[in-house]
Amino acid sequence: MNRESKQCQNCHQEFWIEPEDFSFYEKIKVPPPTFCPECRAKRRLIQWNEHNLFRKKSFLDGQELFSTYPEDSSIKVYSHDYWWSDKWDPMQYGRDYDFKRPFFEQFRDLFYDVPWSVQSVRNMVNSDYCNQANGFKNCYLCFNGGYGENCMYGVAFRDVKDSLDFHAAISCELIYECYQLGKCFKTFFSKEIHDSNNVWFMNDCTNCSNCFGCINLRHKQYYIFNTQYTKDEYEKKIKEFNLGSYKSLMEIKDRFEDFKIKFPVKYIHSNHSVNCSGDYVYWSKNARYCYEVGVVEDSKFIQNVTAGVKDCYDYSNWGDNVELMYESISCGDKQKNIKFCFDCWPACQNLEYCANCHSSSDLFGCVGLSKKQYCVFNRQYTQSEYESLVSKIKEHMDKMPYTNSKGVIYKYGEFIPSEFSPLAYNETKAQDYHPLDKNSAIKNGYNWKDVNRREFEISISSDDLPDNIKDATDSILKEIISCQKCKRAYRIIGAELELYRRFNLPLPRLCHECRYSERLKSRNPHKLWKRQCQCSGQKSENGIYQNNAKHSHGEKKCPNEFETSYSPDRLEIVYCENCYNSEVA
Repeated sequence: MNRESKQCQNCHQEFWIEPEDFSFYEKIKVPPPTFCPECRAKRRLIQWNEHNLFRKKSFLDGQELFSTYPEDSSIKVYSHDYWWSDKWDPMQYGRDYDFKRPFFEQFRDLFYDVPWSVQSVRNMVNSDYCNQANGFKNCYLCFNGGYGENCMYGVAFRDVKDSLDFHAAISCELIYECYQLGKCFKTFFSKEIHDSNNVWFMNDCTNCSNCFGCINLRHKQYYIFNTQYTKDEYEKKIKEFNLGSYKSLMEIKDRFEDFKIKFPVKYIHSNHSVNCSGDYVYWSKNARYCYEVGVVEDSKFIQNVTAGVKDCYDYSNWGDNVELMYESISCGDKQKNIKFCFDCWPACQNLEYCANCHSSSDLFGCVGLSKKQYCVFNRQYTQSEYESLVSKIKEHMDKMPYTNSKGVIYKYGEFIPSEFSPLAYNETKAQDYHPLDKNSAIKNGYNWKDVNRREFEISISSDDLPDNIKDATDSILKEIISCQKCKRAYRIIGAELELYRRFNLPLPRLCHECRYSERLKSRNPHKLWKRQCQCSGQKSENGIYQNNAKHSHGEKKCPNEFETSYSPDRLEIVYCENCYNSEVA
């Protein structure tokens, strides 16, 4: 089949469906999409709250619980232990399919009738203030991760210990204020670091130790701002930096920001990958338009997945040995052939239009089921009855589609309408990946909620905190501090203070939410621009960076073009992979 142009139902922009896309849709027996890739991603992400905790009363007894959903959401919640017990049966909410009403209207009714677990967690130990997690022990305000221990304020990670304020890390220990780390130990204020230890203020470095303020290094030690030192010289210089002082640390941070812009960046954050596009793509093959992914093969339009993903399209969050996932989010762990689903795990197979279902197969339009098969709208059928009914429902979805207030038509093959979400746009992961202001969100048909937080009596301003960690006494644990940026209240907890003291780090002046927002600023957007390599032969085209090696194109400007998440108006010097590797390999 030839390449085909489409107009997005939602944003009305043109997008293309390629021949390999048609082959995939035919393979999983779904019609081609009517939304563009970005609108499809937003529609999924608006269902998913990754890193916010709310207080909401239990539908069972009115007890106030920490919840994925806010109090004013219409979703019903049970405590985690009660939801997973045998004390209630989600099959009691089962109903017959009504061929006089659109499928999506009926699914919405079931979605809000069946109670949900207050949090999406399992195997947690002393980690009550966490969500979207598995196997946490002694963790606090950590989200979207697996197997963390003694961690605070971490998001999107796996196998991390004794760390705080980090995002996107795998197999790390003792890390602080970092983004995109793998197999790192004692790593601070760094981004894109792998197999390294005892490093500070580093960017895009691999297999380094005892380095500070460096860019694009490989297999180095005792470097400061890309200059070699002896061991004794290095240790003396580090002491002179006076890292325990907040003032000194901020001065070094500003110096590092000015320094790193003088070096080329590769057009894509990626390693050990073949035929991939997007950004932050690792150990992958044929992963196209993918972002923040690892160990992905033959997949397209996916975000934030790892650990074995094959033949998947339009899939967000999780992974872990899955195959044939389509238009689904927060589903993972040994799953296959999952379509139009949300929060379904583990070991599910052949699910369509399901939410919060677990260890099940062959379900259509179900909510909250566990260890079930051949069910539609939470009602049990035989295999032959199920297959016949599902076929009729799909035909009915095309003959009687759901149409929303914007005139968008939802037939079989569309994900859950965004207006069905129990969350506002700015309460979901959509706001992180595709940020909108209030007016833009409402104009585009999304719900928005103004933040209404509890007010606390401030006992100390962040500006009045001791400059040096050595002057911070235990009394700081009793203080309610005003954030330097948003002015909201935050506190320092005991385990947190212990780590600051251990590594001679000054107390933070921002609340954990503002620290999270600041880390997000270092991440490139989920969007690509067509650009040409900025290597002009002997130096970068802006004349700032002098090449250290001869390139294949000689002294002429590099002719290579690519798609990159670095927009043309940014200051970074963007090189193609060949030119970049010539400089840093």
